[in-house]
Amino acid sequence: MDSRRTWIGKFAGVVAAAALSPRRLFSASKPEGAAKKPRWGMVIDLDKCTGCGGCVVACRAENNVPVAGPDNTGRDRSIRWMDILTVNEGRYPDLRRQFFPTPCNHCQEAPCTKVCPVGATFRNEEGIVAQIWARCIGCRYCTTACPYTRRYFNWSAPQWSEEARSLLNPDVALRPKGVVEKCTFCHHRLRATRENARAEGRPLADADVRKLPACAQSCPADAITFGDLNDPESQVSLFEKSPRAFRLQEELGTHPKVIYLREGKWKE
Repeated sequence: MDSRRTWIGKFAGVVAAAALSPRRLFSASKPEGAAKKPRWGMVIDLDKCTGCGGCVVACRAENNVPVAGPDNTGRDRSIRWMDILTVNEGRYPDLRRQFFPTPCNHCQEAPCTKVCPVGATFRNEEGIVAQIWARCIGCRYCTTACPYTRRYFNWSAPQWSEEARSLLNPDVALRPKGVVEKCTFCHHRLRATRENARAEGRPLADADVRKLPACAQSCPADAITFGDLNDPESQVSLFEKSPRAFRLQEELGTHPKVIYLREGKWKE
């Protein structure tokens, strides 16, 4: 009985300490030799991008991104998890246009996650900035805080024709009116690929994920690469070390995990 009371007393002490500092439950040091968690990122080669829009279409189809319709589009309320921005340089007739595919940057220090009052958006342990649609209350603080304008609010309930509904992806939940949505790095595909590798009794390889997101898989110019930035041998890590590599608005300290490679004149 005494030993039982002693055990209960120790357990109560642990619970009390955890209540005072919840992070203690999750801050224990990893056992020696434990594998390092992935840090998923994306590299987009601007020298290869032709602005064809294949990534935009593939992302919309894969993730059930709703069509806004003429009324919401006219009010600039369309939803685009992947978009292509254009930058014009020079003067006619020496005018050139550069294309910037722009998904969510999945920032390491994401401003959106710091302002959400209900924890509907957060950065998971593998670096993906996730969104729990059922928890979102539609306050749009995250939309205001995002310096890249990569979050979208559902101003109305998505409408699907019978034909479009038959083409919806069952692996991605539909979002209702009144919630914010964004790019997820096709996390559902990542989960399925990891499960397949586990079933085959092998670790997840770089080759398994390089073209895993729908945007990367659909790009005819091979401009988009996905992978683990914590793996020094991965293709994205090698690209990250290139002198052509840069991130958007690095001065903000958000540490985006989407990396761009400058166009041809920077190759040397």
